[in-house]
Amino acid sequence: MRPFSLAPLVAGFLLLVAVVAATGGLIAMQRGNVADTRRTVELRSSVLRLFSNLQDAETSQRGYLLTGEDAYLGPFRETEGQISAALNQIAASAEAELGSALPDLRTVVAEKLVELRRTIDLRHSGETEASLAVVRSGEGKRLMDRVRRIIEGLETEIDARLRTRQDSAARTARFLQIAIAAAVLLAVSLAAYALFDAAARNRRIAGAHRELTGAHEALLRASVARERLEDQLRQSQKMEAMGQLTGGLAHDFNNMLAIIMGNLNLLKRRIERGEGRLETYVQQALDGGARAATLTHRLLAFARKQPLSPEAIDCNRLVPGMSEILRRTLGERVRVETVLAGGLWTTRADANQLENALLNLAVNARDAMPEGGHLTIETANAHLDDAYAQAHPGIPAGQYVLIAVSDTGSGMSQEIATRAFDPFFTTKAVGQGTGLGLSQVYGFVRQTGGHVKIYTEAGRGTSVKIYLPRLVGSEAAPAQSGTVGAKIPEGDPREIILVVEDEDGVRRMAVEALRDLSYTVIHATGGTQALRILDENPEISLLFTDVVMPEMSGKELADAARLRRPDLRVLYTTGYTRNAIVHNGVVDADVQLLGKPYTLEQLARKVRQVIAAQAA
Repeated sequence: MRPFSLAPLVAGFLLLVAVVAATGGLIAMQRGNVADTRRTVELRSSVLRLFSNLQDAETSQRGYLLTGEDAYLGPFRETEGQISAALNQIAASAEAELGSALPDLRTVVAEKLVELRRTIDLRHSGETEASLAVVRSGEGKRLMDRVRRIIEGLETEIDARLRTRQDSAARTARFLQIAIAAAVLLAVSLAAYALFDAAARNRRIAGAHRELTGAHEALLRASVARERLEDQLRQSQKMEAMGQLTGGLAHDFNNMLAIIMGNLNLLKRRIERGEGRLETYVQQALDGGARAATLTHRLLAFARKQPLSPEAIDCNRLVPGMSEILRRTLGERVRVETVLAGGLWTTRADANQLENALLNLAVNARDAMPEGGHLTIETANAHLDDAYAQAHPGIPAGQYVLIAVSDTGSGMSQEIATRAFDPFFTTKAVGQGTGLGLSQVYGFVRQTGGHVKIYTEAGRGTSVKIYLPRLVGSEAAPAQSGTVGAKIPEGDPREIILVVEDEDGVRRMAVEALRDLSYTVIHATGGTQALRILDENPEISLLFTDVVMPEMSGKELADAARLRRPDLRVLYTTGYTRNAIVHNGVVDADVQLLGKPYTLEQLARKVRQVIAAQAA
């Protein structure tokens, strides 16, 4: 719409508002005129009533003087009160313009009433001649003539004012009619102009729509071309990310496989030669496998997909329990100090993943202090208020348990700090890291429902603060982390476990591990064979089955088994994550699950947990 096309409408609207306002003012004036006219008429009526009452009082006085009968005094007494009320009404209705006429009238009326009472009092006391003498003196007539003259003057003044107000009301009525007619004419004109302008605007809009349609079609063509370019760019970025991922992971996995394969080869040669001292090679192969499993968990943690085993944790017990592993990992040049808060709240998290996150942060701090330094791990109760939650979307306000890992290292620039949690981002040399350490910490903390924040200053050091939600409510006392020096729980030969696994190597490993833990083990390669074994061995205590199998899935096997044995305990194992198999409907959300790869200790503890729950 052209800007100047609004000017006539705005001007006409303002003029219409002015006319309507003027009409309202005229209506108010007309109401005022009507009210003034009514008040003037009432004043005139009051004046005439006053004079009539005064005449009635004089007539009553004359009748009493001539006859002496008290019956003539009744009208006098009535009119006496009416005269006083009439004077008050005239005073209330009169205007200031009446001048001194009203006071004069009040004075003369008062003197007339005094004269009438004096004659009546004389006649009442028996002095008839004296009362008649007062009448014959003409005093009453003179007072009555004065009253008549004053009232005639008031009537003349009131009539003049009444005519003036009637003329003013007539003029106001004419102006009001003119204003209403002008308002109607202006409203019709504005409506006509609005219709004309709307038609013009519709023509302009139709032209603009045609132009816009052409521009939209051109934009669609350009958008298709841009999407093709964006697809090419995304593919290029994807290949770059894959290059970053495969570069670091391939190097790390090659190192780990070299450790495993080399130690196994040395172990094989020593066994063939009948030599002893084999424990070193076994332990180094296990360490290489554990590092490979840790890297896989880092990838899952970055995607927030790793299955967690949350439990109540007292961080004041967990942090000191890591002292030995931290000293062994960080070396002698890094001095480790723990500051534990009194009355620390309990939180709920996966203890192993929390220890892994703290170890990652400690290793990063060590790398930032190549000449040595000071590492501090602190615990505290913290409250994130609404203002902090609004400044950090996705972080709910509330009570948290804080674990802060601070170092005196080189710190980070603001640019590096903002990218620190990005996957595959690392400042280390090629081959020295995959860039998944901090992203694993971030994924674990966010999956736990917490928050992680980096505070750093180049050349001064870094502090990484982990906020874990406070655990509220009655729950069992938090268990101490079992990663350091805990004994592996063993079973009983009377406890029979059925292992179902379609992969031969994995099945043999699981069977040997469980037998080494003193369990009695029966195994099957698929669901049909497993159901037959269940029918033949009703004393089986636990079904340990893979989730994904070609013939019958683990869930289908468990459902069929529970139709035969409703009390049968089931432990699933899979290389997929819990979230993946639950969300895809492979298993229920509350199942017992052991993720692959698992260590002998993890297998022992999980099996013991499931069987103990059955016994309870």
